[in-house]
Amino acid sequence: MPYRFSKHYTREQARALLPQIRVWLERLISLRKQLESQDQQLSAMSALGDTGGPLVNQWVGTMADIKDALLEFHRRQIQIKDLDRGLLDFPAVVGGKEVFLCWEKDEDDVEFWHDLDAGYAGREPLD
Repeated sequence: MPYRFSKHYTREQARALLPQIRVWLERLISLRKQLESQDQQLSAMSALGDTGGPLVNQWVGTMADIKDALLEFHRRQIQIKDLDRGLLDFPAVVGGKEVFLCWEKDEDDVEFWHDLDAGYAGREPLD
């Protein structure tokens, strides 16, 4: 049976990435807040007939930064399931079966896995 993902993580590999992942998540969360603020400002300005000039350029720059941050995860096939919670899935093979190692930003370590289609509710502790 072919695997869905070309990259698979061991628990140790996922664990080793956590310090960098925490930095990327904080950056994404910060950029999203910045984008929301810019969106509100642009909406207010356009209601007054102002096209927002420099603010539009800032918004475009923020979107490019978000894309770059998301690419860090995409390149590694790490899935962001919930940005607010910092919920991530790492493709893995456990007992010959393709699964996700599941981690949340408030957790100290990678301690759970679930079937590819089970989601958070199907989390099981690793050995």
